[in-house]
Amino acid sequence: MAAISRCGIAAFFVQMKSRPRIGEVGELAIPTDMKHAVEFHGDGMPAVVSTPHLVGFLERTARQTIAPHLEADERSVGIELDIRHLAPTPVGQTIYCRAQVIAVEDRKVTFQIEARDHHEVIVRGLHKRAVIRTESFSRRVREKAG
Repeated sequence: MAAISRCGIAAFFVQMKSRPRIGEVGELAIPTDMKHAVEFHGDGMPAVVSTPHLVGFLERTARQTIAPHLEADERSVGIELDIRHLAPTPVGQTIYCRAQVIAVEDRKVTFQIEARDHHEVIVRGLHKRAVIRTESFSRRVREKAG
């Protein structure tokens, strides 16, 4: 919690309406197209799905996994991510994402995450999300925006 407190997010944490179960799994299948390609494709470099897009897919999967446990004025935000991008995936293939709850500590939920294409595991790692109240979080963002 200390690391989170230093970045000013701790004040926005809340209790969820229900606690996600250890082992709970969320899955998404996400078709890809050229908007998901690395920026530097072409000139001999194939159009493959970029790491930032894969991160977004995995965060969405984790977020949707715990969404049913949140009150209407709560959301989850990513606070930690540790992944290995293991293999390329050509644009046009579907990415199959999986997020499994492996720990729940107060308002923080840790997931084991994985993404696959039609052939193999392409990303594997851990992701942690924190539950926040939207009103408090929005107020802090407005203050920072000036």
